[in-house]
Amino acid sequence: MNEDNGLGLELKYLIVNDMDRKFGLWVNTVGYQSIPPGSPYPLKDHPSGYFFNTEKGRVLREYQLVYITKGRGLFSSDSTSEKQVCKGRLIVLFPGQWHTYRPLRQTGWTEYYVGFEGPVIDTIVNDAFLSQEQQILEIGINEELVSLFVRALEVAEADKISAQQYLSGIVLHMMGLVLSVSKNKVYEMGDVDQKIEQAKIIMNENVSGNVDPEELAMRLNISYSWFRRVFKEYTGYAPAKYFQELKLRKAKQLLVGTSQSVKEISFF
Repeated sequence: MNEDNGLGLELKYLIVNDMDRKFGLWVNTVGYQSIPPGSPYPLKDHPSGYFFNTEKGRVLREYQLVYITKGRGLFSSDSTSEKQVCKGRLIVLFPGQWHTYRPLRQTGWTEYYVGFEGPVIDTIVNDAFLSQEQQILEIGINEELVSLFVRALEVAEADKISAQQYLSGIVLHMMGLVLSVSKNKVYEMGDVDQKIEQAKIIMNENVSGNVDPEELAMRLNISYSWFRRVFKEYTGYAPAKYFQELKLRKAKQLLVGTSQSVKEISFF
């Protein structure tokens, strides 16, 4: 790993063998850079293939997650017009895609990044969990995510047996955290999550009876079409299906925890 305490720099480029590739996901690079205002970017410690001219941009052969925890800058790609990126945002880079990014000279920035590839991540992307149409994700300042980057740097630096498999697990943990936090951030905006949570509470409170999803939407003062779509995105279930699952779960609890007969519970 290269280190320069004056610039706040930690970089590690890893060797990947055939056994690592059989695991399905491997890490090529992990790093941290703290770029002070007015400093050149990118720093020249990167090998060819990673170093780039910000005016010309570059194309990588791997996926990368780039997490900005301080400052602000600009990002653009062949699918994303130039956008400002500030602290708490995470950039997703895709293999074979032209892109460029840089901190603003007046602010600089701090970034953590990890580069990886393999059929496991290809499947995740092909199933649309990540998309080139949404490359900038709102994460906020997340201590857990920073800790994962720091741990990845430690594992890469130690470079012990099966370090690649350990790093792959960290990357998958990052992916799950990023997807969860970013999607919940979307629902938190405009109190969308409050509407859905309120609907879930009403369903739970009335699990012994009946709840009509359309009447529930009216009660919450929202359109049913919007409610049904957002509720399914938020919970994974349409409102009627979610309520049915609540009733089934309650019935299972009664079967195990009460002396009621199956016939009695069936009227539940």
